[in-house]
Amino acid sequence: MKSLPIKLIFVGLLLLGCKNKVEKEPQVWHTKKMAQENVVHNQLLEIEKEQGWQLLFDGKTLNGWHLYNKPDSTHLSAWEVRDGTLFCDATDENKVFGDLVTDTAYENYELVFDWQMALRGNGGVFINVQEAPEFTATYQTGPEYQLLEPAHSDTKTPLKRAGCLWGISPQINKVEAKPTGQWNTSRIVQQDGQIEFYLNGKLTAKEDLNSPAWAQKVAVSNFAENPDFGKATQGKIALQNWYFEVQFRNIKIRELL
Repeated sequence: MKSLPIKLIFVGLLLLGCKNKVEKEPQVWHTKKMAQENVVHNQLLEIEKEQGWQLLFDGKTLNGWHLYNKPDSTHLSAWEVRDGTLFCDATDENKVFGDLVTDTAYENYELVFDWQMALRGNGGVFINVQEAPEFTATYQTGPEYQLLEPAHSDTKTPLKRAGCLWGISPQINKVEAKPTGQWNTSRIVQQDGQIEFYLNGKLTAKEDLNSPAWAQKVAVSNFAENPDFGKATQGKIALQNWYFEVQFRNIKIRELL
């Protein structure tokens, strides 16, 4: 039997190697695809539980939340659980209008949540909200973490961009919110009156609510006529119902010492 030429043997081995490589690549892709499709939301990892994290939304109910100053109307409000998200159907005028607030007040904590807005949507998350008959709205006492879909015209206004402390200070680091259909991740940290806002991993606001500088900023803002705005360093967390559909998931908090 005649032996095969060395060049032919080399080409054969090369083709065989390429075939094996092609066969292996779909397996890696398939594994990644499966992992993405099976991501679990609104649950804590064991390490998170050990670190003190608690869920503020269980993915199934509105437990732990109520309508601001109207707790008996929460089940009639625009807020509902839809496909594992905390959803605000703000376009339904038959629903009771109002912001959703936590049952519990918090002081020193780290809060993390995912969110997305409808096209050109506008909303917010308020901290240190005081719930009492003399206050008719959450914004009268609580500073706001701005939520904004990038197609909204307010994106062009420095004091109204996503992630900023609305009406008080512009973004410290410029960052764009993701458009409707994509999830953003936000983080709020408060310790002894010092607050930090983050959007998609970047610091966007930093203030000391006990400082003269903060008092001065409030005095020249639109909140000057609200004497109790930004005074408290402890209070409830509120999600704004502001005429636009908004979704939340993976809302978790851990109290800081």
